[in-house]
Amino acid sequence: MPFGERLRDELGAPRKARLIDSSPRSAVWRVELADGRPAVVKQLAAEAEAEATQRYGREVAALRMASRVRPAVVPRVLGVDADERVLVLEYVEHGRPREGWETEYATALARLHAAGEDGAELPRWTGPDAGDVGSFVAFARALGVHDTAGAEDELGELTLRLGKVSGRQALLHGDPCPGNDLHTADGIRFIDFEQASLGNGLIELAYLRIGFPTCWCVTAAPEPLLAEAEAAYRTAWREATGTDVEGDLADACAGWLIRGETLVQRAHRGTVDQLARVLGEDWEWGTVSARERLAHRLGVVARMTEGSDVLGGLSRLSTDARRRMLDRWPALGTVPRSRPQGS
Repeated sequence: MPFGERLRDELGAPRKARLIDSSPRSAVWRVELADGRPAVVKQLAAEAEAEATQRYGREVAALRMASRVRPAVVPRVLGVDADERVLVLEYVEHGRPREGWETEYATALARLHAAGEDGAELPRWTGPDAGDVGSFVAFARALGVHDTAGAEDELGELTLRLGKVSGRQALLHGDPCPGNDLHTADGIRFIDFEQASLGNGLIELAYLRIGFPTCWCVTAAPEPLLAEAEAAYRTAWREATGTDVEGDLADACAGWLIRGETLVQRAHRGTVDQLARVLGEDWEWGTVSARERLAHRLGVVARMTEGSDVLGGLSRLSTDARRRMLDRWPALGTVPRSRPQGS
C-alpha cells in the first residue's frame, strides 16, 4: 500500500491495511490510522499516467470544493500525496438505503452541485455531439423507423442547448450512481469524483428518471417518487444558491438517450459504435441488458417529450423505435424498480 513519508509525517504509520473492492482504475484500502481512526487510502492506477493524473486532479479539486458543504456530502480529506496520486479519506460506513431514498439522494445531489464555482480547476462537462446524433438516427433507421428528418434537426439543436450553461455552474460528480452514494445515519456522502466537471446540474438529476446512464445499476422508480425527488432537488438548489434551476430535464434525458457509449462500462467506451452493435448482439451489464437499458431510455424520452415544441419529433421517433425493438426482441425484460440489496 502506498503511504509515503509525507503522509506518515502528517498521519502516522497506518495499521491493519485491507484491500477492498474498487474499479480497475484505482486501488483502495481500508486502514486504521495511528490515532485509531478508520480511513480509506485510494491510489489511482498508473497504466496511462497522464490520464490517471488528470483523474486524480479532478477528484482532489471536487472533494475540496464539496468539503465546504454542511452537513457534509463527501468524506473529509485527511491527506494527499500528488506524486503518488494517493488520497486518504475519512472512512464512512454505508448502510442500507431507506425506503424512498431517491428524495434524500436528490437533495444531497443538489447540495453537492451547489458547491460548484466558476474558474475552478475542473473541465466543463461535454455532452453529445453530431456523431452521437448520427449514430442514433442510423440506429432508428436500421430498426425501420424512416420518419427521422424532424428528429435529426431537433437533436442538432439539442446538442447546442446542452452545451450552454447560462446560470451558475454546478459541481457535477461525473458518475453519481448506486455504490458511489454512501447512505449514513446523518445523510448521503458521495465518493469517487474521478470524472468530476462543471455544468448544469440537471444532467445528473436526470439519472433518477433515465436510469443511471453511466452505471451498472439501472432502476425505474415510480412516477410519484420521481416527481417528489425532482421537486426536492429544485428546493435544495434554491435554498443553497438563491436561484432557480435553469434548463429542461427532458433535454438532459434526451442527451443521455443518444449517447450509445453509455451502454457499456467506461473502459469500453469510445471503441465502437455501441448503438450499431446493439442491433446484432445484446450483452449484460449490471441489472439489465444493453437492449433493455436502451428500450427503457426510449420510453422515458418518448413520454417526457410528447407534445413538445422542440422535441416532438424525437418523441415520435422514440415511441416507434421502442415498439420496433419490442417487436423484434419480445423477450426483453423491464428495468427493476428497486436497487439491489447491498448497493
